[in-house]
Amino acid sequence: MENDFSPEEILRYSRHLVIPEIGLDGQNKLKHSSVLIIGCGGLGSIIALYLAASGVGRIGIVDYDAIELSNLQRQVIYKTDLIGTSKVLSARNQLSALNPDIRVDIFEKLFTSRNAEKIAAPYQILIDGTDNIPTRYLINDLCVFTGKPYVYGAVYRFSGQVGIFDSSRGACYRCIFPEPPPPESVPPCAVAGVVGVVPGLIGLFQATEVIKLILGIGSPLISQLLLFDALESKTNIINVPKNPSCKVCRPNPEITHLIDYEKFCNMTIRNQDHAIENSHSINSAELNKEIALGQVLRLIDLREPVEQQIIAIPNSENISFYRFSEEMKKWDKSKPVVLICHIGFLSAIARNIMAEAGFKDVKVLRGGIRAWARETDSSSRIY
Repeated sequence: MENDFSPEEILRYSRHLVIPEIGLDGQNKLKHSSVLIIGCGGLGSIIALYLAASGVGRIGIVDYDAIELSNLQRQVIYKTDLIGTSKVLSARNQLSALNPDIRVDIFEKLFTSRNAEKIAAPYQILIDGTDNIPTRYLINDLCVFTGKPYVYGAVYRFSGQVGIFDSSRGACYRCIFPEPPPPESVPPCAVAGVVGVVPGLIGLFQATEVIKLILGIGSPLISQLLLFDALESKTNIINVPKNPSCKVCRPNPEITHLIDYEKFCNMTIRNQDHAIENSHSINSAELNKEIALGQVLRLIDLREPVEQQIIAIPNSENISFYRFSEEMKKWDKSKPVVLICHIGFLSAIARNIMAEAGFKDVKVLRGGIRAWARETDSSSRIY
């Protein structure tokens, strides 16, 4: 591999070049490396910035979202004046401005079983910047089938996880998570919340692991999970053994081709409105009309009390999702109920629980309180 650095590149990477573990040879490895970041949100944006600054020669980014105001608390690659525009286009512009010597490829689409192999083909390492479980299983399968390492990261409020799954050297993601967790235990950031600095910290851990893999230095977190607790300022590393019965990475595996995992995980990676039938939901205008007509409805707000301080529907009862299963045992199963949450995610799960318990008339406010604020409430306190 030829060391073909310009004088400008020598100066740009000079702080790397004096480190014995990197030097010219190591920087050359970075220059001729390629990585794919799937998801350019809180994790992906910080990973992309630092890998670009470090001189990783080719960076691919997959994301189909537009920039929203609520992203900017943690997705530091984006700017306020670009709200409403494409994430991947903005990310490419920012990375190219930061380091014009690298190549940035963008894919403004969902990462699915139909396109994942083609998108990932030119890249050596796949990096998880997602916030949903189905895509993680898909990334893992692709990495197992292609022999590429999967650099995993996840965040929740004040905590996060980082690890490397490489089935050729140890465990894969499915070895540790053979079955998906319940959807309510891994809600998206819009539902659970996340402290803005935590994705930055976890993303930096991920970027560090990528650099170590490219350079072949240190002790990468292969078959390990680093657990980070920001509230206590503590980290812990646990070992992840390879599962000899794993359906995807064992000899003669059960899973041999890429599949989409939304049904398996009982969750959607698309708009949550698609997750529940229209007959089991009510939109904001319909609910507002029924309230105005004095319909006898029980409005159950499943959000946390702190969220009700932002906006609440008049006469709704605040019963947090995480205690509603116990509370519903006291309710009249024949009385109509409308469930309210932030975006419809927890309400859809709660409705299924209530239906199984024998409740006859339970509907979900489609789009949650966010839709209500946008369509009905004049204060428009959207969050």
